[in-house]
Amino acid sequence: IFKDLGLLVLDEEQRFGVEHKEKIKNAKRNLDVLSLSATPIPRTLNMSLSGIRDISIIETPPRDRLPIQTYVVETSDDLIRDVLSREIARGGQAFVIYNRVESIDEFALYIKRLIPNAKIGIAHGQMNERVLEEVINKLYDCEFNIFISTTLIENGIDLPSANTMIVIDADKLGLGQLYQIRGRIGRSDKLSYAYLTYDKNKILSVDAYKRLSAIKEFSSLGSGFKIAMRDLEIRGAGNIF
Repeated sequence: IFKDLGLLVLDEEQRFGVEHKEKIKNAKRNLDVLSLSATPIPRTLNMSLSGIRDISIIETPPRDRLPIQTYVVETSDDLIRDVLSREIARGGQAFVIYNRVESIDEFALYIKRLIPNAKIGIAHGQMNERVLEEVINKLYDCEFNIFISTTLIENGIDLPSANTMIVIDADKLGLGQLYQIRGRIGRSDKLSYAYLTYDKNKILSVDAYKRLSAIKEFSSLGSGFKIAMRDLEIRGAGNIF
């Protein structure tokens, strides 16, 4: 209970659903709300574009930050081996996003066979909370040079030494999700690389192709708003323009 609450700052707005926001809004009517997000959701953008909500865009990147070099490619042993080995060779860390908990351990063994000298860590949402915390701490202590994870690391990871990422089956993830995940790398003054991969034997759907094209096209710093606008278009809300 607050004596005189006047301002609420809502960070990572895209993580909150409509129901959560309605509860916040009804908690106190006379309340200013500042919502922050690198990937604004379509409903919020729609409200901003129609004048219901004010919007400000921050396009200036942090000092010495470089754009993430983003590639959309077919998955292959050679690609995974070369990309991860290159990052290890320059003394950095790499993320591999593999969003299937039931086979993530087998996938880790596959990566180990490709790169025997790799120090591999694994994280997913079904791990014991204490074990997960220990794994994340080891990641920050640089005990792993390859970190295999589900989309669990979508938010909250700030690791300047991680500057390479491979997303397995990127066509199965949403545009906002891809943008958030890619943002886990490139948080230093080193050039970073993101590889969004798909199964070479699979024919991509039209929506999947648009999502991957959008995330590749808008790889410059400060392009989050453009990404979100493309997300509106992909979801069939282009008529609001």
